[in-house]
Amino acid sequence: VQLQASGGGLAQAGGSLRLSCAASGRTFSTLFMGWFRQAPGKEREFVASINWSGYSTDYADSVKGRFTISRDNAKNTVSLQMNSLKPEDTAVYYCAADSYWRRSDPAEYEYWGQGTQVTVSS
Repeated sequence: VQLQASGGGLAQAGGSLRLSCAASGRTFSTLFMGWFRQAPGKEREFVASINWSGYSTDYADSVKGRFTISRDNAKNTVSLQMNSLKPEDTAVYYCAADSYWRRSDPAEYEYWGQGTQVTVSS
């Protein structure tokens, strides 16, 4: 499975960005998907996840109500809409995938994309 994240960039506090992750190498609807982020000097942390059908989602408390994860199984993509951005959202964002239901432990995810930088200025 190959994952390619895109959509990162620079945004002002209060602004929005939309990340996308394109998957290939396997039937996308069999992959449980997640987004993680890693800020400089910090551990990789869970942001959001979505199950195979897209009907079940989960969010870190720090992004709940501001970020929305979604997927399009016809287009083999998972997206992360990020609104009301804060400087503390600055990080490299990674999409991840696995065959089984996962939550917040990055060690449980088998497949990873290369990451995309998100920088939020105050």
